[in-house]
Amino acid sequence: MRANYLFTSESVAEGHPDKVCDRISDEIVDLVYREAAKTGVNPWGVRIACETLATTNRVVIAGEVRLPPSLMKKDKDGNDVINPSKFKAAARRAIKDIGYEQDGFHWKKAKIDVLLHSQSADIAQGVDSAADQQGDEGAGDQGIMFGYACKETPDLMPAPIYYSHKILQLLAAARKKGDGEVAKLGPDAKSQVTVRYVDGKPSEATSIVLSTQHLDESWDSKKVRAVVEPYIREALGELKIADDCKWYINPTGKFVIGGPDGDAGLTGRKIIVDTYGGAAPHGGGAFSGKDTTKVDRSAAYAARYLAKNVVAAGLADRCTIQISYAIGVAQPLSIYVDLHGTGKVSEDQIEAAIRKNMDLSPTGIRRHLDLNKPIYAKTSAYGHFGRKAGRDGSFSWERTDLVKALKESVKA
Repeated sequence: MRANYLFTSESVAEGHPDKVCDRISDEIVDLVYREAAKTGVNPWGVRIACETLATTNRVVIAGEVRLPPSLMKKDKDGNDVINPSKFKAAARRAIKDIGYEQDGFHWKKAKIDVLLHSQSADIAQGVDSAADQQGDEGAGDQGIMFGYACKETPDLMPAPIYYSHKILQLLAAARKKGDGEVAKLGPDAKSQVTVRYVDGKPSEATSIVLSTQHLDESWDSKKVRAVVEPYIREALGELKIADDCKWYINPTGKFVIGGPDGDAGLTGRKIIVDTYGGAAPHGGGAFSGKDTTKVDRSAAYAARYLAKNVVAAGLADRCTIQISYAIGVAQPLSIYVDLHGTGKVSEDQIEAAIRKNMDLSPTGIRRHLDLNKPIYAKTSAYGHFGRKAGRDGSFSWERTDLVKALKESVKA
């Protein structure tokens, strides 16, 4: 490992076009889980893979689903078809909550098309028949998923992405609260923080980049910096800002037209923002819009959970975990652990402890982390990791309740 270096990560706000789409897709996931619970449908049978496209006053929701009857209706020929009304309402609520009431993108005026269709029988067979043959449902697809944790921040996340998220979270909260000039900021924003590492530890911020939409057309970069700088300094907190730190606040000048009116958005295009800011490998699969039979989502959550517990247990200062799957096969094909030379025990011992303490089939992950719930809309911005586990079951993969079991396993 290098001891002294610079590393940079970016984040994007909930009003970024791609994040608007992630939010809508995850609102659809939550809607399906919520309606299943409300109507007595077994949540284990929920299936949803939802993609959203957004552009100027237009939203298109597409994908495959297996729906509770409450989300269906009869067509003129008496066939069961998807009822678009609740999906449209969920999308409008999301857009309104983000804060879009602009001429080019308005929660009430945007045209919304719902193009969802029934889940492919071939995919359903791969997942469901595996349960009959193996006792557990099969993975919804092949692929590799990674989890990561390190001791750089209180939430065991890499510092650059941690602080990039925090800047945008504070600005969004202040904007929605509506106090003072910060209320004139728009929903669309991007941040980027470069951190200097000394002896392998975060030492100071050497550059800070923020581009944020503003609704007052008279504002220039200097004015925007005056408004946002106090929030940036608050977000960085204990991380020193270097004396020669370079600040780039709205470096191109005005940023009035934002969101899907300024640039089209699409679900799943911010996978590095969603994870570790480039500090760890990524398997390539996006999270938002997918139920948790899709191992792109559930196994990535499990890998983070395990890596975080390894570090929280004091077994390593850094931990990367890879898990791989094949469609229709319940158990992972491989589990790989890298402790980056910081381990107090061997990688082999950690791999054995993981297999002993957690069932990593899709069924086992969903049960262990209690994932069959409408808890996903809040994951769609500011990262899926490094968040606080909620009383509603959200961010359960951020718990450190496996620490004791892992410690005991490596001693055995």
